[in-house]
Order: sequence, then C-alpha cells, then structure tokens
Amino acid sequence: MSKSRVTINVLDEIKQVLEIEIEALQSVRDHLNDNFVQAVRLIHASKGQVFVTGMGKSGMVANKIAATLRSTGTPAIFLHAGEALHGDVGMVRAEDVAIALGKSGETTELNSLLKVLRKTGTTIISMTSNPGSAMAALSDLVLDLRIPREACPLNLAPTASTTAALAVGDALAVALMKLNETSREDFARRHPGGQLGARLLLTVADVMRKGEENPVVRVDQSVKEMLVRITGFRVGAVSVIDEEGRLLGLVTDYDIRRALESEHSFFSKLITEIMNSNPETVFEDEKAIAALEAMRRRQKPTAVLPVINRDRIAVGMLHLHDLLAAGL
Repeated sequence: MSKSRVTINVLDEIKQVLEIEIEALQSVRDHLNDNFVQAVRLIHASKGQVFVTGMGKSGMVANKIAATLRSTGTPAIFLHAGEALHGDVGMVRAEDVAIALGKSGETTELNSLLKVLRKTGTTIISMTSNPGSAMAALSDLVLDLRIPREACPLNLAPTASTTAALAVGDALAVALMKLNETSREDFARRHPGGQLGARLLLTVADVMRKGEENPVVRVDQSVKEMLVRITGFRVGAVSVIDEEGRLLGLVTDYDIRRALESEHSFFSKLITEIMNSNPETVFEDEKAIAALEAMRRRQKPTAVLPVINRDRIAVGMLHLHDLLAAGL
C-alpha cells in the first residue's frame, strides 16, 4: 500500500494545534465559577485521601494529576476505573474525595464506579466538558471544562480536552499548596532523590569527610608527620588543631610548595610557620549548596574547606568533589 502524497505545512499545523489548545484553556477560564473554589475547599478540609480516576486518555491525565497532588503535599492516589470495579474500590472510604475525569461524562466503567462511591459516601468531584452528563449527575460538584473543539482534525481524539483537564489539575494542586503553606523544604522532602532535594536538604555534615576520614594534625606534631597525613588522606589539605580539637589553621598542597621554595630547611619548620592561620571555614549545620556557592564565589576558587562546629572544633573536611558527587 503506497503512502499518501498529501503535503502539509508542518509549522502551520503545529501553530494551529497550539492555538486551539490555548482557545480551550481560555474557554475553561471564562467558565470558572464557585464550584472550583468549593472543590479546593473540599479537598483541603478532607480527612482522607484524594482518589483521581478516569478511563483512556482521561485516565492518563488523572494519573498525572494524582502525582502532582502528592508531590505538592496533598495525599492522592490514581484509581483506574476499570480495576476499581474488580476490587480496588475497596480502599476508598467515606472520608475520601474522588476526582473523576471524563470529557463526555458517559463512560460506562467510570459511571459504574461513581455509583459505588456514592453508596460509600465518598465526595465526588467531576471534571467534564458535559455538565449535563450522567457522570455530572452522579457527582457532588461539577467542574465545567467546556471547550469549543478538539485539536484533532476529526474533532474526536482527546487533545484540547485533556490539556484543559491537565491544566485544571495543576491549578487545583497549586491552590492547595498555598492553602497548606507548602514550603520549598516541604517540597524537597518529597523529592529527596533529585537535585532540588539535594540542594534544599543536604547539610555540610551529610557530605563532609568526618571521623577517621577527617584529615587533621595536631599543632605540636612535626612537619614530617603532617606530610604523612596530608598524603595519606589524598584530599590536598589537612586541618591543624590544638589538643581540644579546635581549628588553628589549614595546610594545603600550595602551602607546602611555597614552604619548600624558601631558603630555610623545610623539615626544621614548625607547622605554624607553614599553615594558613585564617582559613575560610564552614559550619557543619550549614546547607551544602551554600558551601558550594561559597567555594565558587572566591576570587581564587578552592577545592577544600575545613568544617567546624559552633565551638570551633574541626569536625570534618569538605571537598568540592564530594559536593558534586552528592548531586549539587
């Protein structure tokens, strides 16, 4: 079977689809009413969870809306309308809220599920382009997602309608975030595996080299002992401490090279003659990202920072490579 020789202007087609979807969003915006406010209030006041459900393309959008709600602080689960009728509906309780998505509002499986949920006592919020549908009649609250047309040239495939549902789902989640006073730290705790979580949650203590891996040398030790320690740890620096463990200074590879170039015998020197007695430091309870930014802001960027506690005890060493390995 030969392929069609029909030609189209692809850019014009893409622009037209975007214009139709923008038109759909504008239509939804123009039909906003108090039901949208009530929906947010109902979800916010709920003592249970939010179950977002749908079939087909609407089900895929429902899954994404549930994920967005979860990540922004509202307990939510995607409930497949078909699977729910074969046992999964058992996890839904009267104190829960169900959000049902369906353009036509006449999907058999979805409406069968809503009939069961009504008997359970679950609050039902529907999102549909057909406020006169059977699904709307089964709902406690109807969000009117009326759109002029689909972007599909046949006006059949869910395109503009799913975009509208997705956008309204985002809007509900954002409104709930503000009601819940969700902070950046709250958001990061729900995304600990990503860069945002690392930037907002990791402290210097989480990343630094500590304990036996912390390169330190007492100020009363010899330069030879200092060399053994600085080469053994392979960090390129060693913290100089007093008998109580307080930081007195820092010796880096650069300090050693500079001392070797002097006319005096290197091994006859005291550590205090080699060390930087006023090194830049970082507290163990500071955010790791702040330490990384401090390293980069310096006129001469550094790869290491001694870590101290609030009593100035040298509790660790922070290396640039460790910060980058942590995903910062």
